[in-house]
Amino acid sequence: MTTTQSTRTSPTAAATAAPDTATARIAGARQRIDDLDARIVALIKERMSASDEIQQIRITDGGRRVDLAREMDILRHYGDALGRERGTRLAMTLLELCRGTGGR
Repeated sequence: MTTTQSTRTSPTAAATAAPDTATARIAGARQRIDDLDARIVALIKERMSASDEIQQIRITDGGRRVDLAREMDILRHYGDALGRERGTRLAMTLLELCRGTGGR
């Protein structure tokens, strides 16, 4: 047996042990992401409902459906929390989802 052979784990043993551990860890992390995504979707739906309620109140009171000053506050908040580019992009997506169609 050479020095190289004595210090290495056999390729078969390494291939068998590592993928099982990695596969299990990946599966666990993916499940966590799936759980987080379900919570995020539920929160977005809740946010859409709250936004719709505010828009209806505003419209009924003779105001506009959209409050641009409020939207700028939201953009700043997300930008500060998540980084200007990513946070602003996410906030824009949320605002777009929550604006409704105006015909409700």
